[in-house]
Amino acid sequence: MNTDTTILLVAHGSRGRDGNQESINFATQWRQRHPDWRIEVCFIEHADVLLAEGLDRAAKAARTVVAIPLILNAAGHVKMELPAAVEAARARHPAVNFVITRHLGMGREIFAVLQAQLDRQMKQLAVPDPQTTGVVLLGRGSSDLGANGELAKMARWLYEENEHELVDLAFTGVTWPRLETVVQRQARLGMMQIAIIPVYLFTGVLIERIGEQVARLRQQYPRIAFGLGGHFGFDDGVFRLLDARVATDALDGDMLECDGCKYRELAEGEHLHDHSHTAIGCAQHGHDHAHAHEHHGCAHSHA
Repeated sequence: MNTDTTILLVAHGSRGRDGNQESINFATQWRQRHPDWRIEVCFIEHADVLLAEGLDRAAKAARTVVAIPLILNAAGHVKMELPAAVEAARARHPAVNFVITRHLGMGREIFAVLQAQLDRQMKQLAVPDPQTTGVVLLGRGSSDLGANGELAKMARWLYEENEHELVDLAFTGVTWPRLETVVQRQARLGMMQIAIIPVYLFTGVLIERIGEQVARLRQQYPRIAFGLGGHFGFDDGVFRLLDARVATDALDGDMLECDGCKYRELAEGEHLHDHSHTAIGCAQHGHDHAHAHEHHGCAHSHA
């Protein structure tokens, strides 16, 4: 890594200060792994240092700024707000080269983290029969179809790699189904244990809400044993994934799909609610971008 390059971790931001502090602590631990790297952190919302300020700080004494979305699923914040903020920063700092890598995503690295979470929960539940143990993958939820689809892929992979009769998907907000609905269904289908796996990097208001919901569910279903995982941002697999982002995306110029995409500007002008490009995307203009974006793992509705 060149000494004139700054890596900017772009976290989502939480209304709970503990969650933002964990993101800052994560950046500190990553610096300790790479003491010769310049690593900064900013947030998209709900924090003191937001995108514009974070990009300006990173650009000081730098020739290149590599912005890495410290985010699991790419929705409007990653596809719209981050590229727009970087575009504005390029105008403010014309001598600096700004690069946006892909978000963390739902690939084999994160799948391995989720599988390890499930393995730990099965041990905590005294290794019950997987045929009578339901699994619930619990995500944040988004109005973006592609972001929800990334999580659905992880649920399918868990089903394929294990012997559980039921592996379901639930969300804490925005979209459906919610946790209580999925637990009710699994209880009706005879599950004796239910392992709940939150797909969150850091703590925050929603993690606290999940804990309260599971406490209620344990009272409502006293015959079912519930396992509850935690957020996993400090897992070694996440650090390794970020190392790979720097080694491949940043050095090879592999950008976030929506950085510089002409359809992003059109979507912003039309206020496309789900940020998915589906309503005004490439297919309507007679262009098939599936092959062009396949290298980037484009799961965000470039149909």
